Amino acid sequence: MRPLNYAILKLFEDGREFDVQGVITQLQDEYSSFRAFKPMAINESLMSAEKNGLLEECNWELDAQGELHVYYKATPYGIEMIHNYIK
Repeated sequence: MRPLNYAILKLFEDGREFDVQGVITQLQDEYSSFRAFKPMAINESLMSAEKNGLLEECNWELDAQGELHVYYKATPYGIEMIHNYIK
């Protein structure tokens, strides 16, 4: 099993867009027992990947409860790095 941060990045390697909830939905079966598998920690992972040029914000929306959802996608550099370094 990959480290959680690697698994998060692998979700983006094919150009798909995810917000925190989308990441949780995709990885829930495999990683739900991890201590860091919480929305705040996943959001920090996504923001860190953005600051390192692997991901970029691509969309935003407010849900019915007024919660902001920020969507990310991999940059061309990020896709290359994910393919080269995360197997």
